[in-house]
Amino acid sequence: MLLEIIIALLLGVAFGTFTGLMPGIHINLVAVLLVSSLATFGFVPLIALVVFIVSMAITHTFLDFIPSVFFGAPEEDTFLSILPGHQMLKEGKAHEAVVLTLYGSITAILIILIFTPVFIYIIPTIYNAARLILPFILVFLSLYLILREEKILLPLVVFALSGFLGFATLNLPVKQPLLPLLTGLFGYSAIIVSLKDKIKIPKQEISSLKKIRIPKKEFLKATFGSIISAPLCSFLPGVGSGHAAIIGSEFLEQSKKGFLVLLGAINTIVMGLGFVTLFAIGRARSGAAVAVRDILKEITLTDLTIITTTIIISGILAFIIGINISKIFTRYVTKINYRILSITVLTILLIITLIFSNPLGLLTLITSTALGVFCILSGARRINLMGSLIVPVVLFYLFNLS
Repeated sequence: MLLEIIIALLLGVAFGTFTGLMPGIHINLVAVLLVSSLATFGFVPLIALVVFIVSMAITHTFLDFIPSVFFGAPEEDTFLSILPGHQMLKEGKAHEAVVLTLYGSITAILIILIFTPVFIYIIPTIYNAARLILPFILVFLSLYLILREEKILLPLVVFALSGFLGFATLNLPVKQPLLPLLTGLFGYSAIIVSLKDKIKIPKQEISSLKKIRIPKKEFLKATFGSIISAPLCSFLPGVGSGHAAIIGSEFLEQSKKGFLVLLGAINTIVMGLGFVTLFAIGRARSGAAVAVRDILKEITLTDLTIITTTIIISGILAFIIGINISKIFTRYVTKINYRILSITVLTILLIITLIFSNPLGLLTLITSTALGVFCILSGARRINLMGSLIVPVVLFYLFNLS
């Protein structure tokens, strides 16, 4: 049994590395394929399959910032990293940006361990109350985002348009709706504008971990921000890493470096605590958690202990792998013509959208890209594009409350 679990963990780390580095190839896809093929793996202990999924999911959260930072190719959980990450790429500090997200992710492992007993004993009690107040928190946050701008009209227009687009996308028969929506708003639009500006990737620095530092105050703010927001988003439906990042960053204003640490921490916390939530209230909040539920049917305390141990070990391995892969990307990214690279990434993202979505998804990609370009050129903060997720979630909760 132990040997099978170790092999499953290492295979999960390997698959998580692959999915993390390949935009559009999400762990949910692999998890669904695994669950649908359970009969084929009848000789494998069920807990070993769970370890594979958990290690793959955690590893993915460590590594999926790399394509976002280097290529501007986002996923559902990493699209906000494009904003400071791409800026640091243009400053020759892409490796530093990736390492900062890794610092956040490895810190998240400790936070997950601390919050695990809290989730087990408290979440069943506060779950319903938290659902009631969430839409009002998001409404307040949306108003705060808009009112803090110097000119209110443009941010309001961007927020409203993105909110309408997000609501329409999620309520139309768009296959994998978040893929074209977020790719257009945060990835395609940024790459197209950078093509217009004829950006050249400067020589990138590979600094040692000792030199990649963040002020203690900023690190503590980022950590506290993730502690405030991520656990809430780990057990509420429809609320993901993007919402958590906004809540954490806007209530505790972050520097560029602090924001990257915050994003890394939130990404991993939301995923890790999602498995604890499954044990605490029996609700799955991610594709990986759904797969675990379908495999085990009922999670025991022993299963949770194995899952938690898997999170720790895979997190440590993913941290080491992430640093070394980032160094490889750093060495070779400047040797590639940025224009050719950008067109290649645009083509890959288009192909991924065509494969995993449908014609309506292509229309969503075109529309969201146009809105993203408008936001960038108008000078409005791109954080206002988060209306695409905030508005649908608020409406969902308000309709269900009524």
